[in-house]
Amino acid sequence: MKHLAACLALLALTPAALAQDGPSGAPRGGGVRLGSLANPSAAIAAEIAFARLAQEKGQWTAFKATSAEDAVMFTPRMVLAQTWLKDRANPPAGLNWQPHEVWSSCDGSLMVTHGAWQNGAKHGWFTTVWQRQEKGGYKWVLDHGDETREAIEAPDMLSARVAECPERRAGPRPGPGAKPRKPAKPPKAPPVPFDPAHREGRSNDGSLTWSVNVSPDGARSFVARMASDGEVRDVRNERVTGTGAGG
Repeated sequence: MKHLAACLALLALTPAALAQDGPSGAPRGGGVRLGSLANPSAAIAAEIAFARLAQEKGQWTAFKATSAEDAVMFTPRMVLAQTWLKDRANPPAGLNWQPHEVWSSCDGSLMVTHGAWQNGAKHGWFTTVWQRQEKGGYKWVLDHGDETREAIEAPDMLSARVAECPERRAGPRPGPGAKPRKPAKPPKAPPVPFDPAHREGRSNDGSLTWSVNVSPDGARSFVARMASDGEVRDVRNERVTGTGAGG
């Protein structure tokens, strides 16, 4: 019940609320500014909807429906999710999982969630990278995780952090009566060739990045880095041995 209340509390937050200054005068959420599109509650909502869909429609059906075209997952080797999931039958009982933490880029184009999963007597942790789509909404681009010996307890409150915004240089001011110009749409990046040993990504503003590396024996490492307090710091640094279970 505490965990559900924490989820609802975070989902009630708006970007404007997250942008309010704290008691020290520093912006909350690691430096989010008014006008940014950071909204950690959107990642929590996407994760909860993902988990609900797995229970209602089947585990692999949910994974396929919520993944981006170039998403990767571990089986335990790294594979392209859409290819691996195509026509795959759902297991009789799907995973249950709950998000505990979320990190967002300043512009909200990329977010990382972390939490716990359960499957019968088994349990473990997961990390998901969510990317905002051109038409709105989020789809996951990486699903990572591992099994643990002990079940992971849910925190009393969810943790949400937002990256510091990159400095924006003021351009020339428009003349009297001039209409404001719409910001240029960034060109669509070409598809990245699939490499089963390495994958990486970044937010549009560069304030949040991630990378995963897989060694020949199947061991893998995942790192997410975020701009915070004038530095770029690791917010997730995960390592899974070659014999570990895939997330």
